[in-house]
Amino acid sequence: MSEETPGFDEKPEVPADGTPDEPKAADSAKDEASPAGDAAQDVALLAQLDQARTALSERTADLQRLQAEYQNYRRRVERDRITVKEIAVASLLTELLPTLDDIGRAREHGELVGGFKSVAESLETVAAKMGLQQFGKEGEPFDPTIHEALMHSYAPDITEDTCVAILQPGYRIGERTIRPARVAVAEPQPGAAPKSSGSDAAVAEGEAPEGLDADAPDEG
Repeated sequence: MSEETPGFDEKPEVPADGTPDEPKAADSAKDEASPAGDAAQDVALLAQLDQARTALSERTADLQRLQAEYQNYRRRVERDRITVKEIAVASLLTELLPTLDDIGRAREHGELVGGFKSVAESLETVAAKMGLQQFGKEGEPFDPTIHEALMHSYAPDITEDTCVAILQPGYRIGERTIRPARVAVAEPQPGAAPKSSGSDAAVAEGEAPEGLDADAPDEG
């Protein structure tokens, strides 16, 4: 009859490789679950990245739209400011036109002398610096967009409507006409023959053209 040694329990059977069965099975399950968890985490991160990219694109588009609206606003304000300034200057200079007409008439009659001459020239200089330009000359073609015909006549020596006298000069600021030139207009004489050339006039007066003898008999 065998005696059991006190204080020693029977040891569980250990496989030949020395590794318990249960821990090995747990590690295997952990290894199988790890790739699935990583894949789910990657999908979640990609979704968050797509959302961030979408939000960034929307905010960028909003910023670009705001910048374009601001630039349009600045251009519109600048254009309105220039327009208001031009209107104000034109209104002021329009009020000065009668005075400038008086100065012009005084100059034509030789009355622009002394202190009056100095003041008049200073006023004309200031008006010119503000952009006022005078136009209208005798002999230029009549243009109804910048000329106002106050007198009308016919002339045999012209081929188109012509300004033959400037009754009042016109004024403009840049491309804007604030007063047309008031003129006397002459039209071509109805039925008048056009001017003949030099050779035709010579033949009409009985003179032979250069290179021909007027007394030479007709060979025909």
